[in-house]
Amino acid sequence: MWYSSKLELKVPPIVVMFLTACLMFLASKVTAQLSYDVLAIKVTGWFFALVGLIVIGRGVQVFRNHQTTVDPRTPNASSHLVTSDIYGLTRNPMYLGMALCLLGWALCLGSVIAPAFVFGYVAYITRFQILPEERFLVSKFGQAYVAYMRVVKRWV
Repeated sequence: MWYSSKLELKVPPIVVMFLTACLMFLASKVTAQLSYDVLAIKVTGWFFALVGLIVIGRGVQVFRNHQTTVDPRTPNASSHLVTSDIYGLTRNPMYLGMALCLLGWALCLGSVIAPAFVFGYVAYITRFQILPEERFLVSKFGQAYVAYMRVVKRWV
């Protein structure tokens, strides 16, 4: 699959998130007859989006505190294996936070179709971002990263 390996670590996850959000919006407009307008669900959406932003922010802050790169396209620039704080709960807090933001957006859109795009985002990020990162981190940090992978889940 030559084409799939060319996508690995190429598209910044934030771009994937925003493209997914745009597709969700377009899908909600095209399928407006499948929408709902329930205030409690929309408030829940705002809650998920806020939690997502907090998770992203904490992940970035912990990386910066350890003086390691936050650019996911260059895992070779990783200077430390960070396993503390939020990285003790999930190996990918920034991607998890983006998925939570997208889930919140889906709920706010009031579209029964939009949440499906969150699964698409998770699948894409796992295949083209996380798996290549994990391969590199295993080669760079060896058994320490393998042990970390056994203890902390990829997403949650």
